[in-house]
Order: sequence, then C-alpha cells, then structure tokens
Amino acid sequence: MENIPYPTHPMFKAFFKTPLLLWRLGLGRFVGKIFLVLTTRGRRTGRPRHTMVEFHTHRGRKFVVAAWPQSDWYRNLQSDPVVTIQTAAGTETVRARRLVEAEELGDVFDFLDKNPLLRRFWQFVGLDLSTENVLKRKEDYHILTFDPTGETGPPPLDVDLPWVLPVVLLSAIAGGIGGFLLGRRKTRKD
Repeated sequence: MENIPYPTHPMFKAFFKTPLLLWRLGLGRFVGKIFLVLTTRGRRTGRPRHTMVEFHTHRGRKFVVAAWPQSDWYRNLQSDPVVTIQTAAGTETVRARRLVEAEELGDVFDFLDKNPLLRRFWQFVGLDLSTENVLKRKEDYHILTFDPTGETGPPPLDVDLPWVLPVVLLSAIAGGIGGFLLGRRKTRKD
C-alpha cells in the first residue's frame, strides 16, 4: 500500500484525531460504531497510547486495515500485541494479530472489497486490489484482527471531556440571547 501517502500535514493529523476527541466528549456510542479506540503500550515508554481506527466486522470478528504500517500505533502493537479496544459495544483486552494465511486473508479481503467506500478509496490511490493480486503480494498488506486473551492490557481511554459540550451549548445560547437583547436595546435607542 505504498501508494497511500502518509499524512504529515497538521490539518490531516487534526482530521484523523477528531474521532478520538468525539470519544473523549462522550460520543462513543456514535463514533464507536465505525471507529474503535485502540490502546497500545508505547514501545519505548510503556505508557498507554490511544488512537482511533476504522474497523469492520466480518463473521463476528473485528478487522482493521493498517494503511500506514510506519505509524506509531502499528509499531507499538508489533512490540506488544496485547491491546485494549473500545467500540460502541464495549471494552475488550485482546491480542492483535496480522492476517497472513491466504485463506483467512482472501476471505476478509473479499468482504472488504464489497465496501463501496473502501473500493473507491483504493481506486483513487491507484491500487489493484483484486483478491488474486492481494494474495500474491500479501506481505504488502497489513490487515489485523483481534483474538481474545486473558492477559492484562493497557488501560482504556476515559471519557474525560463530557463537560465540554454542555458548556459550549450554554455559551452559545447565552451568546445568542445576549446578542438578541443587545440588538433590541440598540434598536430602541435609534
């Protein structure tokens, strides 16, 4: 997947962090249907590192396509594959595993290829992702699944900003009322 440029521009990075912010605001039941919070242990520090990645469910299992294997989260889970995932359905400690067996990879890829958004994205970046081509070059594709484990994973991400939305909403209402009253007062003076 070397055709997909790694997002280095600050605007792209901010865009990719938006779902994580929405989770922290308490909107996990909405964003957690498309994205999962992946908590890894930092490969150098051992501290919890949170990222949000799009996931797909097929045959009762969750799958993630790692478009950029050079990303920190992917390198962290290569160092320690025991991770914590959070979705709208709940929190689990699991062991991340890259798909390498042809049968399993082909089955999942056939499923993913039926997703019109993924197919368009792959075409946009110029990838020939026929199942046959993927299996020939399977070392170039990084699709992960998660196996249950009894091991202790890193702590999940807390919803630590639920107060922000009510404050913003109340501020907007107060600003609107204040602006309305100021406008009426100005009209009366004229």
